[in-house]
Amino acid sequence: MAAIELALTASDAGLLGGRDLRSLAYLYGAFWQPLVAGTVLPIYSGQTVAMYVTHAFLHGGLLHLAMNAVILLSLGKVIAARIGAFGTLSVFFLSAIAGGTAFGLISSGAGPMIGASGAAFGFFGIWNAWEFSLRRRRQMPLRPVLATAAGLTLANIALFVFLGGGLAWEAHFGGYVMGWLAGLTFARGLPR
Repeated sequence: MAAIELALTASDAGLLGGRDLRSLAYLYGAFWQPLVAGTVLPIYSGQTVAMYVTHAFLHGGLLHLAMNAVILLSLGKVIAARIGAFGTLSVFFLSAIAGGTAFGLISSGAGPMIGASGAAFGFFGIWNAWEFSLRRRRQMPLRPVLATAAGLTLANIALFVFLGGGLAWEAHFGGYVMGWLAGLTFARGLPR
């Protein structure tokens, strides 16, 4: 993700090829809801399948990448310690796919959806599922887990308003649900 964003940023600054590299990357790799709806035709064979993963490797700039990378690296380290690298990558890809699926089903926007935030929210989801299971097993209050979920929801609403609708909350929702399901099923990991 970092190498791709650095190349796109260099292109934007005129340091690498033409200044249209980001537009081309979005055209070929972003998630496009109109492709799901069938209102536009794909540019290449397999685009309607590939975009469920490729969108997670494209970002809207270095700040967008940094925000997702901090979450992925911070929570990814904890997740990998519990379920290993393969399990962590599985949750990443499944959450990105689930984020794209939710975006494709719920959103009506015609613009591109990019970023690894669906996968990042999948990491939040698995973390919350583990905490939920632990608290339930130990008969501890579930309020902290519910407060975290509520906080993530409020943060999404605030960012959606602040960014004038430029937030793919649908992808966050889909990724979170997939992460939660993974944390309760195949990615339970070692008990704490």
